[in-house]
Parts: sequence; structure tokens; C-alpha cells
Amino acid sequence: MTFRDGTLVDWHEWGPEAFEAAERAGKPVLCSLTAPWCAWCDRMDEESYGDPKLAANIDESFLPVRVDVDRQPRIRERYNMGGFPTTVFLTPEGEVLSGATYLGPDGLRQVLDGVRGSWDAKGSAAGRVPRSVSGDDRPAGEVTADVEAHMVEQVAAAFDEEYGGWGTDAKFPLARTIEFALKRDRDRATRTLEAVRTHLFDTYDGGFYRFAETRRWGEPHREKLVDENAALLRAFTAGYLYTGEDAYRETAERTAEYLTTTAWSDDAFGASQAASDYYTLEPTEREDADPPHVDPTVLADRNGIAADALFRFAALTDHEGARRHAERALETVLGTLVADGRVDRFAGEDSESGLLVDHARVLSGLTAAAQVTGPEGWLPPARAVADDAVDRLVAADGSFRDGDPTGAGLLERPLYPLGTNAEMADALLDLEALTGEARYGDAAEDALAAFAGAYDRMGVEAAGYAAACARSHYEPLVVRTPAAGTDLHRAALRIADHEKVVVPGDRSDAVVVRGGEALPAAETPDALLDRAAEGPSI
Repeated sequence: MTFRDGTLVDWHEWGPEAFEAAERAGKPVLCSLTAPWCAWCDRMDEESYGDPKLAANIDESFLPVRVDVDRQPRIRERYNMGGFPTTVFLTPEGEVLSGATYLGPDGLRQVLDGVRGSWDAKGSAAGRVPRSVSGDDRPAGEVTADVEAHMVEQVAAAFDEEYGGWGTDAKFPLARTIEFALKRDRDRATRTLEAVRTHLFDTYDGGFYRFAETRRWGEPHREKLVDENAALLRAFTAGYLYTGEDAYRETAERTAEYLTTTAWSDDAFGASQAASDYYTLEPTEREDADPPHVDPTVLADRNGIAADALFRFAALTDHEGARRHAERALETVLGTLVADGRVDRFAGEDSESGLLVDHARVLSGLTAAAQVTGPEGWLPPARAVADDAVDRLVAADGSFRDGDPTGAGLLERPLYPLGTNAEMADALLDLEALTGEARYGDAAEDALAAFAGAYDRMGVEAAGYAAACARSHYEPLVVRTPAAGTDLHRAALRIADHEKVVVPGDRSDAVVVRGGEALPAAETPDALLDRAAEGPSI
């Protein structure tokens, strides 16, 4: 099956058929990785793939394949050359010949000639397997307090004291790093929140742009991804939890409004909104212009993390719209994408199923729902989603694979992503506290331990892993309360520790459990807050 995608190239779909056709024809594969939100992808389509001579050259000398990286993240993680668009040349066995990101007409012409010459000279022998999928290099170790301590040092060492954020080149928001720092290095965290809000927040339409190209947070890339907006909603909500600053609450509320209006697609959240010159217009000019396209695809992982973030925001602010949209999104995902605990990425025959990222983030949404609205209706599917992932994706060392090792090209070689393992471990720790079932905590600790031998080589991008290790090592702060909606339950949700777990039940008082030890029961919100403040918050 072939299709055209606004270019002159006769694209094939990713799959065994395409690679078999390349083998029969004796051609290398040209794989174009694109995304609906990617402005440079559109530019390359128009300037390079829209060139008749280049398109004819590609169709004659290569087997062209196009991939939507949002829909097919396993391909993205194996073949991404550092950004999108990615243009990667493959052998019929799926090994890499060469690759680049954006290529203009002249650059693409030169690369086509170079790859074809190498192919004619060496054939498949010129291919290589990227290091990330070439072997098992996870150094196991013990999850100790040293993991958190190392990351605290990294947060300070890599911080940009002049402009905020981390790094000296392009600036990404690093929402999980902000959350880690809010609990452990609040000054640097709040300075980063200020920089992100100042430079990446769209004050007219709401929502955050993806990143800035320069150290000074200049030249923003103006696409808006639902998962990244959800992560920043979490971060600004946590900022409000710790500081009480109205500016953080207002930014979080505007982000929630963006997610529940512009990004809303029927009964769940869409995937993204494209970058566009529209965002450079003055507000009066925007009123008469059409906003950029929103991809309405309902992706499981993005709905899971959006629900998680909205529940957290609603827990602090009693924002009914945020809570209601989070519930509807999860109900839609459970009704259309989940069967017997197995999560489909999106609705459609070509959807992958059972990916770690989808399981981890849907599980986080379900555990957030159970904490904020009560466990009824949420814990059974949470158990099923967790059980399917643990039964099917756990490797011998306890780490989670990114999916079932099947498919064309290098998809048969599993990846064990650190960040997604940390997200799954976080959600499993929540589920352990909510259910009392130690097997979930054990699975979380095993997954984290699989990487712990390399903790001292991790930078600030791995702060989410360090936070999960701290929760596993010390055990998260757990607050057992009466039913959801009671004064004690609402007070528990407002305890200034964003890594806590609130467990609503049928009791009449509230009990704080710190490090596995229960403190004396509290019968009033003030008494509960006093109990939570006793001793260090770990």
C-alpha cells in the first residue's frame, strides 16, 4: 500500500511489506520521520520532496517510507537523528546507512548521491546498528539516597545562573527537573518557572511552546504538544503548591484552559497544535487569522499525562472543569483504547498496542483519579494496566522494555528507556500505596535498580528518575483520609509535597504515614497539616 502526503514522492507505509519490496528491488530505504506539528517538516515537503527531479530520483533509487513519529514512537526512538524532520537511510534489514535532520534541495541531492554511491559499493554491508539498540548496557545497582543527592548536585552545577533553566545552548523547559528542584532546590526551580512563563507561554491563546533555540530563551519553536503542556501544567501546579504564588496558579489555569478547549478533541485530548507564523502576530491580528491546525488524534499516553496534570490542578484549586475533562478523557481511553489491561496507542487498525509509554502514563492518570475523586472505578483498570505491563514488558533485570520486540527494521530489538521506566515506577509506587499490594512497589524498585549503577553519570534530564528513586528508597509520604471530597481529604491533597500519595477510604480521621510509620491520627484539617509537617518531608 502506498500513499501521498502533500509531496511528489510516492511514500510507502512502514511495515514488513516496504522492507521486503526494498529487498526485492535491491534498493535502500529512505525513511522520513515527520510530525503533524513540525513546521520544518512542512518546509522540507514543499522545498525538497516537492522538487520533481528529487522526487523522481527518490522513487527510482530508493524505497521511500514515511512515519508519523507521534503515532509510532518506537520507530522515533530507534531512528531519530536529533530532531524533526529526520531523514534516515536504511538497509532492507533496517540498519542505518546515513541520516540527517532537515535537508534543503541541495543538501538532499548531495546526500542522495552519497548514500546511493555507498550502497552501490557496499550494499547492506554499509549498514550499522545504532549503539542504543545494539546491546544490553544497563548497569544495575542499589537504589540508595546517593541517587537523589547526586541529582541535587547536578541541578546546581548545570543551572544557568544568568538566564534560568539548565544548559548553555537550546533551552528546554525540563518540567520533571523543575518538579524535582521545587522540593529540593526551590530558588533555582522558581527562577526556571519564571523563565519558562516569560519566554515560552503564549499569553494570548494559552499553552506553552516546545523549546527555545538560544541560551537566552530566544527563537522559540512554537509548536504546542499536549504531553509537554501537561507536564508544565504539573510543574506550575507544584510551584503553586509550594509557594502559594498566584502567578503560578494563573499560569496553570491558563494551561488547563488551553488543554480543555483548543486541544480538546470530542471526548478526549488531541495530540498537538502545529507551529505557525500565526503566533508572531499581534493579538488584534490574531483575531482575524485562522489558528494553526490541531491534530485531533487521541493518543493514550498524552491523555494519561493530561488527566494526571488536570487532577493535580483540580486537587489544589477545586477547578471543576479540569476535573471533569480529566475524567472524560480517561473514560474515553478506557472505553476505546484499553482491553484487558492492554493499551492501544490510538484507535485504528495500524495502531501499536502495549507500549510502555502508554501504560505508564495511563496508569499515572488512573492513580491520580483514584487519589482525587476516590478509588471506585479507577483502581480495577489501574491494576489491569499495571499487570499487563509487568507480565509482558519486564526484562530479566527488572527493567521495562518499550514494547513487544516485534516489527520491521530494528523494532525487533527492544529499548529500555530510562525516563519511561521512571514514569512507570512512579505510577507503580502510587498504585502500591492505593492498593496495599507490595508487588507493585517491588516491580518499581526492580525497574529503578536496573539503571542505578550509572546514577553518577546522569545529568539533569534524568531528574525524574532520581525523584522516583527517592520515593522508592524512603517510601512516599502517604496520607489515608476519609472519602473523597471531605474536608480532611481536601486538606490532604494540599499538603506541600507533590510526591505524596493520598488514599481516600471509609475512615473518619486522617493518618499520615511517613517512611512506613503511621503518625497519630488527625481529626481536623489543621491537625492533619501539623502531622504532615512533623519531621523532614522525604
